[in-house]
Amino acid sequence: MAPVADVDAMRRAVALAARGLGSTSPNPAVGCVIVDASGHEVGTGYHERAGGPHAEVHALRRAGVLARGGTAYVTLEPCNHTGRTGPCAQALIEAGIARVVYAVADPDPRATGGADTLRAAGVRVEGGLLAEEAEAGNAAWLTSVRLGRPHVRWKYAATLDGRVAAADGTSRWITSPESRADVHRLRAEADAVVVGSGTARADDPHLAVRGVDGAVQPLRVVVDTEATAVGPGARVLDDAAPTLVAVAEDAVADHLAGTDTVRLPRAADGRGLSVPAVLAALHERGVRSVLLEGGPTLAGAFAAEGAVDEVVGYLAPVLLGAGPAALGDAGIATIADALRLSVTDTTRIGPDLRVTARPRPTTKET
Repeated sequence: MAPVADVDAMRRAVALAARGLGSTSPNPAVGCVIVDASGHEVGTGYHERAGGPHAEVHALRRAGVLARGGTAYVTLEPCNHTGRTGPCAQALIEAGIARVVYAVADPDPRATGGADTLRAAGVRVEGGLLAEEAEAGNAAWLTSVRLGRPHVRWKYAATLDGRVAAADGTSRWITSPESRADVHRLRAEADAVVVGSGTARADDPHLAVRGVDGAVQPLRVVVDTEATAVGPGARVLDDAAPTLVAVAEDAVADHLAGTDTVRLPRAADGRGLSVPAVLAALHERGVRSVLLEGGPTLAGAFAAEGAVDEVVGYLAPVLLGAGPAALGDAGIATIADALRLSVTDTTRIGPDLRVTARPRPTTKET
């Protein structure tokens, strides 16, 4: 079992890393805490923006000469390559750090090997401390490196009986102002916010971040297969944030001239666009995290492709008894094929309940 001091320092590093969410993409969110040889905290830092100094560099600058002989706690294995910034492993060595404790090994083949470089220089290195917590906080970047696509967080708001709208289609507002404000926090953490044509038609959504100081506006994406949902004057076409409209390869989209559009293949069943193609196009544009805010149809298409990495549901103490359910057809025909989730958090947001869950690893019964 790790010493309490190590756990406390790494947990502080994890909290620091979270401050960079939404501004570091396509780089990871990383936190670092440095303690001196006697165990006193002397420097902290986090990766604040892509292209800027890494977490270790910020922490070393604050620690100065007090870093010599000390320990660095880092949420991700220190990098071992030179990109827009130098290798952090070398910076730690030059600062005289005697011990490095990291949470998650770097899966990026371009940057891995930092631990080996440190050990070769005589630095004591330990990995895996609070790995699960650090992975959760850096899920978007880790997903993009491991799977070659953006991490997808599906957000929805529903009544307690699972309805996202009334029978007549009205849905404003099911949840409270507090929950809606919390959604803007999720938008601020994402590289892109994605909706489908149904949501674009019904709600004319704006999709930009409001009320979050210093937020980097995400890319607003409308999956408009037939190019019929986004027209002149749509709120998503204003200059508050960049916008991308994804349409089918054969769609007539002359009215979108001057709007950033991408033509993609249709799904194999002919309904909507290919989800893997949508994600690949976004990944190519540097998108590493997606907040999926589309309605039941789009959510069902992503779920059917196994492309939902996290679910955030806002449940309001409201009953409707009729109306569309939160999730559309996800290709699940029997209970044995149900997408099972593990709840990772439940929090009261005003009068509502926010439930966060992740898909469980698939296992076959024997």
